[in-house]
Amino acid sequence: MAVKIRLQRHGSKKRPFYFIVVADGRAPRDGKFIQKIGTYNPLTVPATIELDRQKALEWLNKGAQPTDTVHRILSFKGVLYLKHLLRGVKLGLFDDATAMAKFQTWYAEHESQVASKNDAHKKAQAAKKVYVPVVKKVAEPVAEVVAEVVAEAAAPEVAPEAPAAEETPAAE
Repeated sequence: MAVKIRLQRHGSKKRPFYFIVVADGRAPRDGKFIQKIGTYNPLTVPATIELDRQKALEWLNKGAQPTDTVHRILSFKGVLYLKHLLRGVKLGLFDDATAMAKFQTWYAEHESQVASKNDAHKKAQAAKKVYVPVVKKVAEPVAEVVAEVVAEAAAPEVAPEAPAAEETPAAE
């Protein structure tokens, strides 16, 4: 039985919300699943991800294959890095305490980067909301043309007289 870690869509039309589930690869996308390990909301900025790291790690160690999107989510949350470190412990490259210390330093640095990106996004959104009135300064030549038009409108309009048409002698 091929087990996959994948997204299960919920939410209404054009308002997606996903559960991160462990399911049989043959089961339908929104069908039967083995275990729910988290949620993913792509509509918030930044996207909201809640994940049970231990359950995800257990299923990865059992051989569950994540889909592409879930692979990126697990990588973002550090589950794949933790799996990598624990494999190093199993191979005897370093001890468990060192692995956890490495993970904690990575996680603290990662959280600070995410927080700085959130602050930058909030500042950009606040800058967009600042109202800047659009006022154009009237150019000087345009003002002169307007003055001439006003002067012509004030002067009485006299139509030039047409020259009298000469009468042509009638054909004899």
